[in-house]
Amino acid sequence: MHSLFHLAFHVRDLVEARRFYGGVLGCSEGRSTDTWVDFDFFGHQLSLHLGEPFATRRTGRVGDALVPMPHFGLILELPQWQAMASRLTDAGTEFVLPPQVRFEGQPGEQWTMFFCDPFGNPIEVKGFRTLAAVYAT
Repeated sequence: MHSLFHLAFHVRDLVEARRFYGGVLGCSEGRSTDTWVDFDFFGHQLSLHLGEPFATRRTGRVGDALVPMPHFGLILELPQWQAMASRLTDAGTEFVLPPQVRFEGQPGEQWTMFFCDPFGNPIEVKGFRTLAAVYAT
């Protein structure tokens, strides 16, 4: 069974949301009204509603770094992850945790990056050589 994930959260400006999610991240826009817009977030539905974004704090330990909690994210195969890292870098994105590899040579080896959308909503994007390695132990 294949299912889709849906996440709805607040943004302060739909024009800026369209620029970031549609332009920088390359997500296709779906339905919208004056107060919200949907995006196809790599096969999953994001619903961005006008409002005040949720509060986050850097309390999640990733190696030696503290990352924002809560956060949401995406897992891509490595070539797509590398392309996204390039797009974000070219767009001048300020990274919470810059693109890097972790657990190198171990089960679960992955590439990761943390950044925030223009409204402070934290996003983690992970890359794996194969999606079969996501739950490797």
